[in-house]
Amino acid sequence: MPELPEVESIRSQLEPLITGKTILNGYSFPSKKFLQAKLSSGFLVRDVNRRGKYLIINLEKESGRKINLKELIVHLGMTGSLSVVEEKSDDPYIRAEWELNDGQILLFRDIRRFGRIAVVDPGDYKSLPTLDNIGPEPFDPKLSAESFYASLSSSRSCIKTKLLSQRIVAGLGNIYVDESLWRSRINPVARRIGKERSETLLISIREVLSQAIDNGGTTFRDYRTPDGLTGKNQHNLDCYGRAGKACRNCSHVLKNRIIGQRSTTWCPQCQIS
Repeated sequence: MPELPEVESIRSQLEPLITGKTILNGYSFPSKKFLQAKLSSGFLVRDVNRRGKYLIINLEKESGRKINLKELIVHLGMTGSLSVVEEKSDDPYIRAEWELNDGQILLFRDIRRFGRIAVVDPGDYKSLPTLDNIGPEPFDPKLSAESFYASLSSSRSCIKTKLLSQRIVAGLGNIYVDESLWRSRINPVARRIGKERSETLLISIREVLSQAIDNGGTTFRDYRTPDGLTGKNQHNLDCYGRAGKACRNCSHVLKNRIIGQRSTTWCPQCQIS
């Protein structure tokens, strides 16, 4: 599933391609999860933002003397991607398309159909519970070491489950949780960590995400940016997907286990507690 770095890479490429353009028509193809694409018809794209793993395309439309504002929300699911093309596509995995006033077309492609499209009033995320209850952005200056520690300490769940919940910090998925825990030498099943280790973890999260954004995200199979390119961060992973290989810190063999139904890689030597 695309995580924060992948969605941010898509956002940064997509924004200059569609900002200032008007959506003439929105279409969706069989699936109730994509039907709301048509509700964006007639709206001008103001900008493209991101919250966690969600893309938020801010829209406006004049209605008499009133400006009508909406948000086009796109969640990429497991295999979703966005691209801007010159002609319509006969690709069977296109789930939605938006005709733009300059003749170009914004396409949403999703092989497994785990993605989601919604058009909502600004900030009205009741129909999107994960987004409605999402935690702070990892790079938000208001996310201090103290507030991060307090959030981690509010639950007895294991640390990996807490980080995947999206309520502690937004945008983390399996890849970057494993990478961050390895970098901070924290066992993924630990339930409590002290203030000092909590601060180390927050620093690691920010470092891991920054590196991934700089590399255009991580591609194992489906993820592509709007220009059709793969990410490069898969070549820089220290832990995720490396079970059975030597730890790059201590040379011990990395192990794999299931935590909360998610495959988890960690070093039993470096991540003891």
